[in-house]
Amino acid sequence: MKYIVVLGDGMADNPIESLGGKTPLQEAKTPMMDEMAKVSLQGLTYTVPSNLPAGSDVANLAMLGYDPQQYYSGRSPLEALSIGVDMKDTDIAIRCNIVTLSEDEPYEEKKILDHSSGEITTEEAKILIAAVKKELETDEFKYYPGVSYRHLTIWDHGEVAELTPPHDILEKTIGEYLPKEEKLKDMMKKSYDILKDHPINKARMEKGLNPANSIWFWGAGTKPALDNFEAKTGKTGAMVSAVDLLKGIAVGADMLNLDVEGANGGLDTNYEGKANAAIQALTDEGRDFVYVHVEAPDEMGHQGSLPDKIKAIEYLDQRVIKVIVDELKKAGEDFRMLVGPDHPTPIAIRTHSKDPIPFMIYDSTKEVEGQNEYSEAAAKNAGLVVEHGYNVMDMLLENNLR
Repeated sequence: MKYIVVLGDGMADNPIESLGGKTPLQEAKTPMMDEMAKVSLQGLTYTVPSNLPAGSDVANLAMLGYDPQQYYSGRSPLEALSIGVDMKDTDIAIRCNIVTLSEDEPYEEKKILDHSSGEITTEEAKILIAAVKKELETDEFKYYPGVSYRHLTIWDHGEVAELTPPHDILEKTIGEYLPKEEKLKDMMKKSYDILKDHPINKARMEKGLNPANSIWFWGAGTKPALDNFEAKTGKTGAMVSAVDLLKGIAVGADMLNLDVEGANGGLDTNYEGKANAAIQALTDEGRDFVYVHVEAPDEMGHQGSLPDKIKAIEYLDQRVIKVIVDELKKAGEDFRMLVGPDHPTPIAIRTHSKDPIPFMIYDSTKEVEGQNEYSEAAAKNAGLVVEHGYNVMDMLLENNLR
């Protein structure tokens, strides 16, 4: 038996008036997921405990079977694992986004217009982070490039400062959300002067693209310690993701990371490449388990783009789930697949929520009485509520579905 998780990051949402009270998941054309839903177990589960932030770090740990209350130590330390930073016990890791701020006001009066700088390319972002690194790096603060707008700062003998995620305050004046720690705030202000007239940003603006004109710190945490996935579950595991967070979780859990050319965390990611990497890991390489993470629905939710969020869900259905299901059946492999988001990213608020997520478990060897579609409403109608999201992994790996 092979086991797959297909994770549509931020895919869940709330009913939207312009869709006639439907969610993007209901509006999207998802024939593969809806066909599976008829013979699959569905339910709701809570992936984010009430005392922890509603982030992809907490929620993906839960979906991978790790209790966030036990294993969560902050977002950035997990990304540090992916980047290859060997953290000391006294280090603090901090996510360093490059964001788009409004231009005309004093720094404290600016607004965050775009948390991802128009999903800036990794190649452009590396040049900009190098410029910041040249001017601001010290023995105390080190800068490391990541993927697209997502980068890392390591603070030697630092503190887990209270920092605000930029996607939580889009279009808001930043003054009250700046770090209380003066060193961090000072670096953010200086970064604006470094980046605002950089040739990369001038070229982007000439093309009508958002400039990446400031760094933004958030997600501070301490060195993580995850249990080995195979020792924990008895299954050899692999991870397919474009983003450092998930790659870092895989490093911490000693899972195989599968790099896919053209996978970038955006709407134009290489969906088929991710599906084929998963199939190869399960068949040719003999892995028992693979976790396929697709960031696009979450990014479109943050951007507030309803059409693109719907499109991302449709791509997930046809270009990832259908490809994996069809190929595993063609290969004669018995398998179980868990489909779900990590958390909702409602279009209306453009950030994450702690609402329960709908999940679906499909078994190629047996049918159960299911629902007519895979959606938030169908999962609620099924009547199954799993209090702790990390227990859903146990359900996937168990031999029996109720």
